[in-house]
Amino acid sequence: MSYKKFIPCIYLYRGDAVKGFTDHTIIDTNPAALAGFYGDNGADELIVYDMSEGDAEHEEALDIIKAICCEAEIPVIGAGNVKRMEDIKKLIYAGCRKAALNYSKPDNVALTAEVSAKFGSDKIAACVSEAAAISENADILEQYVSDIILVKEKELKEAVRVSKQPVIASVPDVSLDKILELLSKDNICGISGNAINENAKELPAIKQLCRNNGISVNTFEPAIRWDEFKLNTDGQIPVVVQDYRTDEVLMVAYMNEEAYHTTLQTGKMTYYSRSRKELWVKGETSGHYQYVKSMTADCDKDTILAKVSQVGAACHTGSHSCFFNEIMSKEYEASNPLKVFEQVFDVIKDRKIHPKEGSYTNYLFDKGIDKILKKLGEEATEIVIAAKNPNANEVKYEIADFLYHMMVLMAEKNVTWEEITAELARR
Repeated sequence: MSYKKFIPCIYLYRGDAVKGFTDHTIIDTNPAALAGFYGDNGADELIVYDMSEGDAEHEEALDIIKAICCEAEIPVIGAGNVKRMEDIKKLIYAGCRKAALNYSKPDNVALTAEVSAKFGSDKIAACVSEAAAISENADILEQYVSDIILVKEKELKEAVRVSKQPVIASVPDVSLDKILELLSKDNICGISGNAINENAKELPAIKQLCRNNGISVNTFEPAIRWDEFKLNTDGQIPVVVQDYRTDEVLMVAYMNEEAYHTTLQTGKMTYYSRSRKELWVKGETSGHYQYVKSMTADCDKDTILAKVSQVGAACHTGSHSCFFNEIMSKEYEASNPLKVFEQVFDVIKDRKIHPKEGSYTNYLFDKGIDKILKKLGEEATEIVIAAKNPNANEVKYEIADFLYHMMVLMAEKNVTWEEITAELARR
């Protein structure tokens, strides 16, 4: 199903999120945290406009965009400061789902076919100020661009009439009736701009209003009705809560019917407190909210498994998880691949910060990037040679050596496993 999207903007200027292209009033000095706020409150995508000046400031902006992409947990469209193919590549490599070309610049128009061939039309959007630019470049846009971002409201009517691509309408603060009117148009796939920025906290309620008016929007609609669950004698159901990134079990709580529906409507995990006998929004007093990513019932429909994005600690003690009182433990080797990678990587990073005499890892760091790359190349060659051997064990050993040296390179270049796995997931 194709949903109508709500897409806030971050106007990035000198490291801060500002109000707009011409209004540089600072609204947040931490753009990455602002991106997380938008993602947690029901935004479907995010547009980041890089308004930096000069190469050095542009590189700093790319680092911030990278942090935004990690924090947002929703697709990011990177826009601004695009002059050549390399700039599109940097936005994509920073984690942006799409990169936008500015169609008020002829050089950007000329880049369209080249960057689309390189990255795919689904990765390319076009920012358009004048509806005439859509008509003049109709063939290019239709063939090489997935979305058109219209940044001037007065051009909207004509842009919708002539565009063969979905239009994201950037509009100032408008009434709910106007939002409903715009989203009811077939060719408008989403709304962006200050109309969304300034109403971000109300997005769940606005989306519900859209649904009530027959507009398809992305909301939490349950596949299981409350009366289908097998409840305990108090009319409640236990909820096991996991960190959606790591699958770590964070806590267990209970929901009644009101808590269930409130969670689905707001996107924030809401429980029923059996001790206080009242509804309980997790994080309402501590700020340690849990934003729901998925909810799944077990085979008997008497327990819910919720995967969440946890802000801060899940436990009232300050622990990330409530499960830390060990009862017994039998020695075993951890086999979760990502956990093993993280454990080894943590040791490598620690060696970089706290050198240990005689450490081979510190020897590599001391010799520098050229030595690390030389060893990485040698280990890659060893894998190729081992693969010709019928004994698979040799390949296993060589791959392990390669991965170790790769992690040394990651530590040297400040690349994390989370960034690697996020990039693989996007692909």
